[in-house]
Amino acid sequence: MCGIVGYVGPRNAVPLLLEGMQRLEYRGYDSAGVAVRQADGRLAVRKRVGRLANLEEALETEPLAGQLGIGHTRWATHGEPSEVNSHPHVDCAGNIAAVHNGIIENYLALRSDLEAKGHVFRSQTDTEVIPHLIEELLKDGAVSRSAAIRQALRQAQGAYALGIVFRDEPAVLYAARCGSPLIVGVGEGEQFIASDVPAILNRVKQVIYLNDGEVAELRPAGVAMAKLDGTPVQPEIKTVTLRAEAAERAGFETFMLKEIHEQPRVLRTMLETHVGKDGAVNLGEVSDLLAAEAAGLQRIVILACGTAYYAGMYGRLLLEAWAGIPCETDLGSEFRYRHPRLPERTLVVAVSQSGETADTLASVRLARRMECKVVGICNVAGSTLLRESDGGLLTQAGPEIGVASTKAFSAQLLAFALLAIRLARLRGAMDAARERELTAALARIPDGIHRVLERQDDVRRISQKYYECYNALYLGRRFNYPIALEGALKNKEISYQHAEGYAAGEMKHGPIALINEFLPVVCLCTPTADEVRDKMVSNLKEVEARKGRIIAVAAEGDATLQGLAQDVIPVPETIEEFSPLINVVALQLFAYYNAKLRGADIDKPRNLAKSVTVE
Repeated sequence: MCGIVGYVGPRNAVPLLLEGMQRLEYRGYDSAGVAVRQADGRLAVRKRVGRLANLEEALETEPLAGQLGIGHTRWATHGEPSEVNSHPHVDCAGNIAAVHNGIIENYLALRSDLEAKGHVFRSQTDTEVIPHLIEELLKDGAVSRSAAIRQALRQAQGAYALGIVFRDEPAVLYAARCGSPLIVGVGEGEQFIASDVPAILNRVKQVIYLNDGEVAELRPAGVAMAKLDGTPVQPEIKTVTLRAEAAERAGFETFMLKEIHEQPRVLRTMLETHVGKDGAVNLGEVSDLLAAEAAGLQRIVILACGTAYYAGMYGRLLLEAWAGIPCETDLGSEFRYRHPRLPERTLVVAVSQSGETADTLASVRLARRMECKVVGICNVAGSTLLRESDGGLLTQAGPEIGVASTKAFSAQLLAFALLAIRLARLRGAMDAARERELTAALARIPDGIHRVLERQDDVRRISQKYYECYNALYLGRRFNYPIALEGALKNKEISYQHAEGYAAGEMKHGPIALINEFLPVVCLCTPTADEVRDKMVSNLKEVEARKGRIIAVAAEGDATLQGLAQDVIPVPETIEEFSPLINVVALQLFAYYNAKLRGADIDKPRNLAKSVTVE
C-alpha cells in the first residue's frame, strides 16, 4: 500500500525520487520521506507528515543531493502517522536506511532481541527492525552487506518490499521482495526500483519483476540477483509496453474523470482482442484451460476484494445463467478463515485490479494447495496474480491512477461476460447463434457509454440537489444489484457521503426505516419490461410513499418513471445482462460530482490506498 522509489546512477537522485513518489500518490499515504547518500559521505534523511508537498517544501528549504537514494510514501499500519514513524528508517549509527511496504509479523520478537543487545529504536513501526537487524549481523565483519540482508530477511516473517542503502556503499542500491510488489527499472547507466511501473514509466523502457524471496543489487552498470539462500538468479528483463502519457491527466481536471471517459476505448480494445469477426469469443490461454476443464467442472469459486468483489458477484450471475455451473463469490479476506470445502474439479476465478491484493493472493494460494485450477482476471501485466494463475485474462485498461476504480471495474465486468460466454459454448449450453447475438450486443456497449458521458452536465445538475445530504441509498435487482453496491461504494470512497447499496427486495427488511424526505434513493430501473422491472417499480412506490427523493437510472424514452422519480438519468437500453456496463458509468459520474461539490480530494481520498498489499 506504501509507495517505494529508489535510484542509483550519475544524476541527482532527489528530483527523480520526488517525481516517482508523485506518480505513486494514487497508492494512498499519510507521510513521505527520502534518504540520500550525499557527496560528503553522509546518509541524510528528510521526512514529513501529510502530503508530498510538505516534503518538497522541506527539501527546498534544506536541499539534499546525491547519486544514490530511496523514497517512500507511507500508509500507516504500525504506529500513527508521524515524522518519527515515517520512512526511511535507519540503524543506530545512521549508516543504513530502509524503506518498506508490507508487515513484518514477528517484529516484536526481533525488536526485543535487538534491544537486549543494545539497539535503540526511535519509532513504533515494524520496519525499523530491518536496518537494526542488518547492523547487528554486520558487527563482526564476517559477512558482506548483501549476505547480511539475506540473513536478516530469513529471520523476518511476513510480507515486504524493501529498498536499502548504505552510507559507505555509494553506488549500490539493494531491493528485496516477499509478498509485496517491487520492480527494478533497467536504465542505461542507471537503475531504479519502484512499487509500480507508472512511477518510472517515463524513465525506463525495461523492467524486472522481482519474485518472492529474491534480493537484487543494483549498480549503475547493471543488476545482480539472488535468492535468500544466496543462489544466483538470472534476471528476466521485460519491455514496458505502457506509454508514459497513459499516466498523465491529458487535459482532464482529475485522473478519475479521465479514466471514466476512457471506458469506451478500454472495452473496445478488449472486444477487439477477444472477439473474432465471426462473433466467437477467444480468451487465449484461458480458453485452453477452460477447454480442458469445462466438461468436468463441478463448481466455480470467485475470489476478490472491494470493487473487484462486486464484479465477481456480477460474474457469478452470468456464469450460472449461461454456463449452468454452481458458482459462488467469496471475499479474499474471508475465504481462508472459513475453512472452505471445495469439491474436486472446482475452478477458482480470482479478480484484482493490481494483481497484488494480499488477501486475494493468499486465498489463491490456499486454493492451489487444494489442487484447484486458477484463472486470474487482472489489469497489470507481470503481476503476482497473473504469474501464479494457470491462465490469465489481462483486462488491458491501462494505468488507473485514481484510487477509486472505474475503468478497471468496467473491464472486469466485460471479462466476466466474455468468460461466461466462452464457458457456456464449451459446455454446450449456448449455441453459436446466441454467442453472436451476445457479442453483437457487447459491441454496442461502448457507444452506449459515450451517450452517458455526453450527459455528464445533467448528472452534475442532479448532484447539485443532493451533495449536501448526509446519507444515500442505492437499490438494484438481479444483474444490477452488484452495481447498486458499487455505486454506493464509489460515493463513499470519494465524496465521504455515507451510502449503502441494497438488493431492492431487501429494502423492506430494514433500510426502509431510513427513508424520509431528506434521503436520496438511487434506483437502477433498467430494463424497461420484465418481472424484475415490475418489482423495481413497486419498490419505488414504497419509497415514494415515505417521501424519499428518487433518482432513477432508466432507459432512454422510458416515460413511466417521470411522475414517480424526482430525477431521471437516462441511459441507452441494452439487454439486462449487459445493462450494468452502462449503468455503472452514470453512478460513477454521480459520485464524482458529489465529491467535487463537497470539495473532496477525488483522486486521493483519505485513508484509502489503490493497491492493498497488506492483510
